[in-house]
Amino acid sequence: MSDIREIEQLKYRYVRLLDTKQWDEFAGCFSDDATADYAGLSFGSPGELVDYMRTNLPAEIITMHHLHHPEIAVDGDAATGRWYLYDKVFAPAFEFALEGAAFYEDRYVRTPQGWRIAHTGYERTWELTTSLKDQPSAKLTGPGGPATHA
Repeated sequence: MSDIREIEQLKYRYVRLLDTKQWDEFAGCFSDDATADYAGLSFGSPGELVDYMRTNLPAEIITMHHLHHPEIAVDGDAATGRWYLYDKVFAPAFEFALEGAAFYEDRYVRTPQGWRIAHTGYERTWELTTSLKDQPSAKLTGPGGPATHA
């Protein structure tokens, strides 16, 4: 498999594990010294990032991350990547929904275990937040069963 294809697979795995909340496997996507910055929400280590996600994205918060249009450049054992992100977040307990887009800017490093994320982060191009109370006919079904908002 080419380096570019391996990096694509890594990033796709990252969003799949994020959305399915498989935190131990998610941690395996990162190099030991990886950092992250999501529009100012910064993490200095993979442990900080994974702990934050585990705490703040429980099963009741439904997320969807789509990645498109990868631009990947490999230089030996290092690589960079840019991805177009489209995401949605639903938090029924808070009657909150978010939809948005961003461009990820990543750095990757080749390790004995394969390519890993050395840094990931994005800047939003747009974000829409809504109250689920504003949508009285909305019915959201996901982990934890159906949630109707009236």
